[in-house]
Amino acid sequence: MNLELPAINDEQVEVLLADLLENYGYDFTGYSKASIKRRILRLYSLDKALSFAEFRYRINNDNFYFKRFVEQITVNVTEMFRDPSFFKTLRDVVLPKLGTYPFIRIWLAGCSTGEEAYSISIILKELNLLHKSLIYATDLNPVVLEKASLGMFAMSQMKQYSENYILSGGTNEFSSYYTANYSLAKFDDELKSKLIFSTHNLVSDHSFNEFQLILCRNVLIYFDRDLQYKVLRLFDDSLEGLGYLALGTKETLDFSPISPNYKRIPSEKIWRKVS
Repeated sequence: MNLELPAINDEQVEVLLADLLENYGYDFTGYSKASIKRRILRLYSLDKALSFAEFRYRINNDNFYFKRFVEQITVNVTEMFRDPSFFKTLRDVVLPKLGTYPFIRIWLAGCSTGEEAYSISIILKELNLLHKSLIYATDLNPVVLEKASLGMFAMSQMKQYSENYILSGGTNEFSSYYTANYSLAKFDDELKSKLIFSTHNLVSDHSFNEFQLILCRNVLIYFDRDLQYKVLRLFDDSLEGLGYLALGTKETLDFSPISPNYKRIPSEKIWRKVS
């Protein structure tokens, strides 16, 4: 006899989000309700929880399970040189302008497992700017940061990443940046040497430096409008004059409170702070 799991209702989702805030300081209350509920339901049925009470108890009392929960409800979809034309604009327009600075500080917010961080590191190296740059790669989720700091990605992805790299204006053999290690590609320590991986919660944490370039791609789409505006103000506070802010393909600064201070680079979701 097949007992159907009782579905989690909206009220129970609110209870879980309140728990996370109270017990762990993770604030998911401004995230899109539909998308977060979908992910919670998926994990609930995946792990065959006996009841909502048991599910809630595990999240609040089992540290390993809490980590799994956060990993499942935060979105970690990423690849190296994703949207190659975006990276080509970084290479041809943005980074050469920043190259005139004595030092370049970059914040990559919502870095997930680190593919984008290593992509930027490669471009900086090819422009001979890596030695005077620092990339702060942050994410809410400590599990993905652990993975990112290893600089190891599936060998099976390298063909796709290599194609992206070439389309983004890459000039070297992509394979010169990693060594094959059974089923994994391990990226060079030099690329990692200018990367700082750390946890940062866009919802509750403050600005921690002044940057010339901030990238936060495909994170804001999961937030409601108030939270989007809050995060954009955080970026504005963290970006120095004439710095650049890059968002994902479905995201925009338009209509936000900070938009009057920015001018968009044609054809890409990159804005320059003009006032």
